[in-house]
Amino acid sequence: METLYLLVPMSLILVVLIAGALWWALHAGQYDDLDRPGEAILLDNDKPQEPERRH
Repeated sequence: METLYLLVPMSLILVVLIAGALWWALHAGQYDDLDRPGEAILLDNDKPQEPERRH
């Protein structure tokens, strides 16, 4: 029973921290565009660049 007095408040604090992190991520725009960064590598220019010539 004594351990519950420690574990319940600790778990509630952890839940509040996780909920706060999720709220921040949603309002900071972390989940605005999930498709574009993943597709950006597929749309990359595959043409190799010519090396610079030094004289």
